[in-house]
Amino acid sequence: MANHKATKKDVRQAAKRNERNRYYGKTTRNAIRDLRTVTAAKEGSEQLPGVESMIDKLAKKGVIHKNKAANLKRKLAKKINSLKK
Repeated sequence: MANHKATKKDVRQAAKRNERNRYYGKTTRNAIRDLRTVTAAKEGSEQLPGVESMIDKLAKKGVIHKNKAANLKRKLAKKINSLKK
């Protein structure tokens, strides 16, 4: 266990960040899952910008890798575009 005051504070902060990142990661995964199950093109195109924004925020904070974010967004856009045809 940490002995220094600053190290104890760092442990508390890391735990808080971990919990926050897990929450936002799970929320984003649920939004992605819901978007993948959409069958109407209009509904999907309305939800897509919000989900992409959530993915971008995770990548910016370092919760997920930027390439993973790009791949997720590409696949979601491809799915929504296929519904339009």
